[in-house]
Amino acid sequence: MKVSVAIALPARQDVVQLELAGSPSVADAVAAAGVSSHFPQLDIAACRFGLWGREVSADTMLRDGDRVELLRPLQADPKESRRRRVAAARGKDR
Repeated sequence: MKVSVAIALPARQDVVQLELAGSPSVADAVAAAGVSSHFPQLDIAACRFGLWGREVSADTMLRDGDRVELLRPLQADPKESRRRRVAAARGKDR
């Protein structure tokens, strides 16, 4: 079965193409891609996983052609960031 594992960091992005036997899980694909050795700065335990943009658990079984994505923790809460930008813009208007 062919699957890919996508990893995106601010300075580097990579997609690893894999050929896996049997019925692999998301965790199996991440391990087979060697993510921890290729991206040692990435804390895999803190990452969530996705299949084609939809969050899934590490034990989700894969199908041929699936794209596994590592979802890093957010650096900032998007809602809070927007609130700060709006507050800053309102302060400039006065």
